[in-house]
This record gives sequence, C-alpha cells and structure tokens, in this order.
Amino acid sequence: MGNNIVKESFGYNASLLDTFFNKNDFVPKGTFQIKKRGSGYYWYYTLSTNTTGRVKYLSKAFELKDNSENSFTLALDVLKEKFQNNIKLQSNEPEGPLTDKWTNHKFSMNLVNPANKRKYKAIVVGTGLAGASACATLGELGYNVDAFSFHESPRRAHSIAAQGGINAAKNYRNDGDSIFRLFYDTIKGGDYRAREANVYRLAEISNNIIDQCVAQGVPFAREYGGLLDNRSFGGAQVSRTFYARGQTGQQLLLGAYSALARQMHLKKVRFHQRTEMVDVIVIDGQAKGIITRNLLDGTIEAHVADAVILATGGYGNVFYLSTNAMASNVTACWRAHRKGALFANPSFCQIHPTCIPVSSDHQSKLTLMSESLRNDGRVWVPKQKGDNRNPKDISEDERDYYLERIYPSFGNLVPRDVASRRAKEMCDSGHGVGETGLAVYLDFEDAINRLGESAVAAKYGNLFDMYKQITGENPYETPMKIYPAIHYTMGGLWVDYNLMSNLSGLFVIGEANFSDHGANRLGASALMQGLADGYFVAPNCVGNYLATQQPHNISLDHPIIQEDLNNAKLFFNKMLNIKGQFSVDDIHKKLGRLMWDYVGMARNEKGLKYVLDEIEILKEQFYNDVNIPGDQVFNPELEKAGRLADFLELGQLMAVDALTRNESCGGHFREEYQTAENEALRNDKDFAFVSAWEHNPDIKKSKLHKEKLDFKEVKLTSRSYK
Repeated sequence: MGNNIVKESFGYNASLLDTFFNKNDFVPKGTFQIKKRGSGYYWYYTLSTNTTGRVKYLSKAFELKDNSENSFTLALDVLKEKFQNNIKLQSNEPEGPLTDKWTNHKFSMNLVNPANKRKYKAIVVGTGLAGASACATLGELGYNVDAFSFHESPRRAHSIAAQGGINAAKNYRNDGDSIFRLFYDTIKGGDYRAREANVYRLAEISNNIIDQCVAQGVPFAREYGGLLDNRSFGGAQVSRTFYARGQTGQQLLLGAYSALARQMHLKKVRFHQRTEMVDVIVIDGQAKGIITRNLLDGTIEAHVADAVILATGGYGNVFYLSTNAMASNVTACWRAHRKGALFANPSFCQIHPTCIPVSSDHQSKLTLMSESLRNDGRVWVPKQKGDNRNPKDISEDERDYYLERIYPSFGNLVPRDVASRRAKEMCDSGHGVGETGLAVYLDFEDAINRLGESAVAAKYGNLFDMYKQITGENPYETPMKIYPAIHYTMGGLWVDYNLMSNLSGLFVIGEANFSDHGANRLGASALMQGLADGYFVAPNCVGNYLATQQPHNISLDHPIIQEDLNNAKLFFNKMLNIKGQFSVDDIHKKLGRLMWDYVGMARNEKGLKYVLDEIEILKEQFYNDVNIPGDQVFNPELEKAGRLADFLELGQLMAVDALTRNESCGGHFREEYQTAENEALRNDKDFAFVSAWEHNPDIKKSKLHKEKLDFKEVKLTSRSYK
C-alpha cells in the first residue's frame, strides 16, 4: 500500500461530508483517506478514536480511473450502505460455563475510579421499577443522573399496579426449586425464544433482589416460622413467588422510590417531572442525550449526557384496551428505533388470562386481576353451550373444568399464553358466560370450603374487594367472571448481554428491552427483571461503557441537536394545525380493534396482510384529519397524538414481524401452525432466532436482522404442561 495521496484531487469535500453526517447520523464519525494499492487508488474510512470497536473500513474496492469528483460522492453512498445494511448483531455473551458467565464478566469489566464517577452523567428515561432502581443505584455509585418522567412523581409508575408478586429461587418451601429450575421454567415458559445467558443471569440475581428489598423495608408476607412466604404462579410447579399484602408492585416501587428520593436529596439525581422524551440525540453513532417536551408549558429542550438509559416499559396500549396504565406508550423506544436502534420481536405480546371482561364501548382501560388467584380459584365453563343460568344452579357434573381436564399436571397453573388461548377457544365455541359470552368462571367455592372464608380473605381480600367494587358481584358468593386481555409485551429494543442497544451508549432495561423472557413471560417475572436490571445489571454495564469514554459535554449548539430540536417543534406544530374531524381516541380505538382482531391471541397470513393495509389508511386519516384542540400549553390531546403516531407505525411492524415468523410460539400463535391438539407448533430449524428490525419510513420495507439463539443447556422440546 502506498503513501497517502492528496484526497482533494479525488473529489474530497469537507462541507459535503458534514452534510452527509447530519443526514446519516447512524454512521459513526471518522475520516476519509485515499491510499494506493497496486496500480489503483481506494477510499479508506477510519472511525474516530473514541468510537467503540474502532476499525479501518475500505469503503469499497473501487479503483479510480480518473480524477472524477463523483468518486467521493460514490464513496459516501457506499459507506452509508455499509452501515445501513450490514448491522452485525453481537450478543457479547461471555465465554465459559453458564453458571459462571455473569461472575466472570463482572470481573473482566472496565471500572471507573470512584473519584472520576462524578465527572460522568447518565440520563434515565422512565422512573418505574427498572428506572427508579437504576437511578438510585447509579446515584449511590457517584454518577450524576438526570431522571425523566411524564408523571409528577415516580410513585405514579405503572409498576404500582402489579398485584401478584415477584419470583426468586430461594426454595424456602424445600419443594425442589433452584436457580437452574427458575432458569429452565423461564426458558420453557418463553417457548425457547430467549437467550440462555440473559435468562440464567436473571434467575441468579433473583435471590439478591429479595434481600435488597427486605433491607429496604418492603413488607413481604411471612409464614408462621418467620421466613418470607411465597406461592405458585402459572408455568411452575414450585412456590417461588414472593408477595406483599395489597399490591406487591406498589411496595417494591416504594422501596425503589425511597432509595431514589435519598439520591435526589443528595443532589446526585435530578428529577424532571412531567417531561416526555420525544427523540434521542445520536452523534458519531453514539447516544449522547435526548430531546424532551415539557408537558405543562410545551417547552422543547435538549439534554446531553455520556449515556442514555431507557426504562419506559412496554407497548401494550397499541391495542388501546389493555391492562396497562393509560399513559403507557412506546414513544421513547420508537424514537430511538427511528434513529437506528433495532426493534426486536415486536409480535411477542402476552395475553393475561385473569382480567375483568370488557363491559362497554366506552372503556379506556381493562382491569387486571392477579394471576395468584389461580392458586386457589378453579376455572370452568358450563358444558352446555349458551347455558346462562346462575352458576350456583349449574351442578358439578354440568361444569367443564377445562384447564384441569386438558392439563392434569399443571391444571389452572398453566402459563398465561396457554390459559388465555384456551379461554378464547371456550368462548368462541359458545361456552362463554356473562352478557357478552366473553368470560369464563374463576370459582373459589372449593377453596372457601377447604380453608374457610377468613383464610381466603387473608390471601386475596384486596382483590376480591376490587372485583366487587367494579362489578357489583361478591366473589365470596358468586364466581368471578374473567377473560384474557393484552398485558405484557416481550418485544422491545434489541440489547446485547450488557443491555446496550446496537446504538453505542444507549441502554434499555426492564420491559422496554426484548431479552429475558422469550415468546411468553412467566407471571411475577416482570418485577424480577425490572429490579434485576436496575439494581444489579445496568449499573455494572453502564460503568463498563463509561470507562471507555472521555467525559465531555456536547455543546447544545451542535448542528445535530439543533436539527433534532427543530424537527420536534415542526412535528407538534404540524399536529396542531391539521384541524380535522376525528379525535385522537377515535383513531386509537380503530387501531386497537384492528390489532385485537388480527394481531391478538391468534393471527393468520390473510388477517395480517389485511391489517397492514388498514393501518395505512388509519395513518392517512391521522395525519390529514385528526383534530387536536388547544395549543402547546398543557394539552393532553397533543401528548396522546405524539404517542399514537408511534403506535400506528409499531402496529404495522408487529404485523410484519408476525407475518415473517411462520411458526407458533408462546404469545405468537399463527393459526396455520398448530398441533393436532391445538398447541403452538414451533419451527426450531428455521425460527430459533431473535427478529431485530431496522427502521424504514415505509414500515412494510423494514429490514430484518437475525440473532441466532444457541441452546447449550436446555434441550429444545415441544412444551408440555400435561
């Protein structure tokens, strides 16, 4: 290779390069050189020294025949294509035995000198269980943290509604539980579509979570000997779910909030209330901050940091009616997706089997009843179709305890995806109960006769009271009516073992990432993942990343930041100026209905193709005929409009992903792929991978990247709960 040649003579133009970087911020910033090889000349591109994985790239084996200025333009095009189309998914899973991976990995991580930690700043978006625990821990370590929530307090996070409990492999019952069994149950429950290494780490850390929360004063239930009490949840034959009287999520959130509040008092965490992220700032291929909108006065601002952590939960509200808090959305993750972050497994949605059925067309939310009820409640429907008698008048031999009949081993404690699908089948075949025929019974008569009403009340009293307040029926006397509803989403932004997305410096934790459950989540594992990521995993991994970075403040005058600010302002102004005839909720309800009917508990090729076209029509209606009254100042309708814009695109990507995956697994049930017994029929040969989607403005043309899943510790078998 010869010496460097004057690159200007081959068409190099610094101004053209700056424009290229501004328009293609997914390309890491570097420098061009012309080098001679043999008799020809080639454009070389070298990444900047502060870029992770610095490598010299040959933009293309393009031999110049003359000094045409077009050669540099062509080199830019090739460079763009290289980074657009050749994303390589590196899970960065550590080598070595499964049981030692996390311990060894922590030892091998880069460390930040305690005195230097105060020089770094991290942004955390979302202050639920995952976000609040991450903020608290990073603050305790000495980092400066900016925390953002669209609520006025972290105590308003959706996690507060989690009723059932949190899993851990303590084995207090001595019933055969272990870290490996929790790992195995999670892999199996997710229908073998999760990374072994991530899942084992989660199971391993689970015991630490309980100790952490006890130390914070979380009032877990205790048994007579003083040990923490626990119970069973779906998908497991052991008792490993720890719970607090009332709502477990509420108590865990208060524990995390207390730790967060301490760091706020010490000025290590700065809390930004009623502030929503609307974009991520990407400079030189790295996440360097966020663009936010103040929900009270409409101010759009930029915030810069050395790392960005997204902890904004799931996207179940794409269905409009779900068990999620009404404000839960996908915006933070979706805006990162638009900037180059891959969105993984979007079609993996969980339908929760124990929800209060829809009662009217005017509902905006569905009420979740804890899965813990399935420990003592028995699920049944009348054997006779259309039998609308009082359940007390239906004799035992006229009842079909269908879960116990089909799954004698697990019975009512089959995983959520299985229980939900069977409930739908019962209702579709005419055995449903209630006015709509879209409910099954959850009956506690046996438990009350066996244990006594006072014992049942001690376990489930708050849930029974809630049910009575909502429905007007007393579950101590009459069976509950339940029906499946959209609950948890296993998809999310793709992350590696270190919880970092393919965008350097962008970490994603809790339900916002894709990784730890697979195609279905075991009950009580959501809280487990959120706290594991926030307290134990993210702080280590963020520190490992920051140790490779020089702390520096990006100027708010940076052209990319200014462009991002301008784009955000243009979007909201555009929304306000449409002045159409449909409300945001009108369009969102239509989207939700389409999603439930065609991308809900069961999908097929015809329906998925149909929904793609129908959502395209909805998008046109939204951008041309939505009506958003008011202005930028405190405008909830404008908030919802921004979120619906993302849901419309996400809905299409969910359908695209479901179309691509020609198999059934967990929460993804394609009607074309089922066993003779109507169970999910996986295709491990062709689909044992993570679907990681690259954004395209035309969602139907989104590019698929695949991360192969290797199973070394678990044998791939057909799930059986019989």
